[in-house]
Amino acid sequence: MKKVALFFFVMRIDIITIFPEIFDFYLQQSLLGKAQKRGAFEIKIHNLRDFAEDKHKTVDDKPFGGGRGMVLRIEPLYRAIKELNSLQTKTKSTRSLTPCKQTKIILFSPRGKKFNQRMATKWSKLSRLILICGRYEAVDERVDKLADEKVSLGDFVLMGGELPALAVIESIARLLPGVVGKSESLIGDRITKTGGFIEYPQYTRPEVFTTKDSKKLKVPKVLLSGHHKKIAQWRKKHSKIIE
Repeated sequence: MKKVALFFFVMRIDIITIFPEIFDFYLQQSLLGKAQKRGAFEIKIHNLRDFAEDKHKTVDDKPFGGGRGMVLRIEPLYRAIKELNSLQTKTKSTRSLTPCKQTKIILFSPRGKKFNQRMATKWSKLSRLILICGRYEAVDERVDKLADEKVSLGDFVLMGGELPALAVIESIARLLPGVVGKSESLIGDRITKTGGFIEYPQYTRPEVFTTKDSKKLKVPKVLLSGHHKKIAQWRKKHSKIIE
């Protein structure tokens, strides 16, 4: 009987930023760092200045019509996206290069769609993500035409897209096979049909914690009972769906 080779995409995440050093430490720590070493997924960081063509590596300019601050220019971002889109991704079984057809380009912006657990679940099934981190006052509005989605963490303004990128990477990575350990293996049982996540309160030792002002903080008795049905009912009652 002829054997059929199975190929699994190793998810690759490309980050475009003018501050690549922000990512260096965080992405090499804990489960994220270990998972990358095991080949569970790949992260590549790209300095936007490398795609500037002038001798000063200029990536920003003053806005037309006047206004405060500087705006990231479209030319270096266009070149970065075009080059990254032309790259190929690896398959897990052979490590051979295979064209990547499931790519999504994300631009972080305060005016973008709010990121949620459903989006994290959906994106975790892609083979490629390209994340554009804005900086300064804004990004040239025409960059919207180059991105598939414009995303925000919430109704507040940050100084750049690096922190949102880290949040998105971590929320997606923990859903990928081989990233989290056995302690997280039950996460699949708590994923909703819409891609959300069911979260309930959890406790550990000591059973009673006494504060300096003598307040006793206790673990709910039902969790100590060993009665699995009652524990399940308690968790269902106190759970929250994160979409």
